[in-house]
Amino acid sequence: MSQLPEDTSSEKKHNVLVYIFNMSEDVWPFISAMSDPNAKSAEIVENGYLGDVRMFQFSGEDNDVLYITPQGVSKEFLDYFRSLFPNTRLSVLTTAQHSGVICEDILHDPSIMNSLVEAANSSKKLTMTSYSVSQPFLYLVKALREKGLTIVTPEAPDEEDAWTVNFYGSKSGIRQLAQQSGNEEPDFKMADGVICFGIEDASKIAAIRYVKEQGVVIKTNKGHSGMGVEIFREGDLPNEYHACQAKIYALLNKDAYWQQFPIIIEKLIQISSTIAGGNPNVEFKINRNGHIDFLYHCGVLVTKEGAFHGIEIGHDIMPERVAARIKDTGFYIAERFAASGYRGYFDVDYVAGKNGEIYVAESNVRSTGGTFVYTTAVALFGDNFMFDTYLFSNNGYMIPQLKRQTFLSLKERLHPILFDKDTKEGLILTSENLLRMQKFSFIIFAKNKKRSLEIEARMEELLQP
Repeated sequence: MSQLPEDTSSEKKHNVLVYIFNMSEDVWPFISAMSDPNAKSAEIVENGYLGDVRMFQFSGEDNDVLYITPQGVSKEFLDYFRSLFPNTRLSVLTTAQHSGVICEDILHDPSIMNSLVEAANSSKKLTMTSYSVSQPFLYLVKALREKGLTIVTPEAPDEEDAWTVNFYGSKSGIRQLAQQSGNEEPDFKMADGVICFGIEDASKIAAIRYVKEQGVVIKTNKGHSGMGVEIFREGDLPNEYHACQAKIYALLNKDAYWQQFPIIIEKLIQISSTIAGGNPNVEFKINRNGHIDFLYHCGVLVTKEGAFHGIEIGHDIMPERVAARIKDTGFYIAERFAASGYRGYFDVDYVAGKNGEIYVAESNVRSTGGTFVYTTAVALFGDNFMFDTYLFSNNGYMIPQLKRQTFLSLKERLHPILFDKDTKEGLILTSENLLRMQKFSFIIFAKNKKRSLEIEARMEELLQP
């Protein structure tokens, strides 16, 4: 277990930022409802592995950071991180247990609880943030306050407003907001769809839509990493209604979460890949005082099945009119979130249709898969990074051809293209833990998209066994 960085200045001692990587807690009801125990366990483990990725969210942090994660971070990876960001004072604590509910694990871990009390020092004050404002996080904050500590939570709503996280972060919640907002914000559009409950009705409604339109999207209320979303395109299902309904029913019947939560059935939008790859996105942060900060717009990189695997940022990845529209709609949504009491990061995912329309798909009411990429870019290039660099990230690049790869051996293999602080180009490795799953995570920075593709092509060459 790492120790807090030494510092004799009382001012810095009073500025300890505690961050808890609680990814699984954000979707714990969904994970708990997974029928396959092996898949459930694998999901918890993989979410824990992503903890070292989120360290990059603090690339330019001024305060001492006490970073708590369910999976350890090696000295080699920490040294690499510190070589990129030498002014960042970050220490890592790992919970003794990894149940998936890390805030409960912390409460039952005397060593970490003592470390939190020590971090508060004589001021008895801590600033605490997390990946997501979960109910276990709020319980942990309450428990620490009961120990006499003053806990400041600048990226969390007050307890009475915490409902905003799950409500607006759900597929049904954001759809209800869209329905309420049509007159005020005509650009706040979503794909035509309905909310229902139970796989019997869902399979019937979805089959009707598929037979009519040769496409349909079915979503559970709050899925994760592509799970809980089924996208059916032409040829994927039978064209006859009864056969189609039976196949959809059988698929939904495999996992209990389809039975436990609302189901959203939507029209399949034919996307225009020329606009941010078809999936524009915008991210904001609502500060403690309610002030709204626009952070960036990007393209979300997803698999054919709809699973997130990274983002693309550059000033020319979408037309200015689209960038302005998603930003304006995002500000409207941010104002509604802020008025309801939400505080912290959130994004809005859009779908760019071939018909010229831009549709809201969902909102992730938490720090996102792009937040750490954004903070890394700001630390390296400044606030106007979108005009100074092009970048894209990948949170799970598969390398099955390289068996038992260590972080140091991968770093050595990719050395010719690693990020260079002088040229301001190259690849940054953002995870070591994922190597256990024969994949890794990275961000590529380049002067333009053409140059970034050259770096990626060189990466693929270097990864050949």
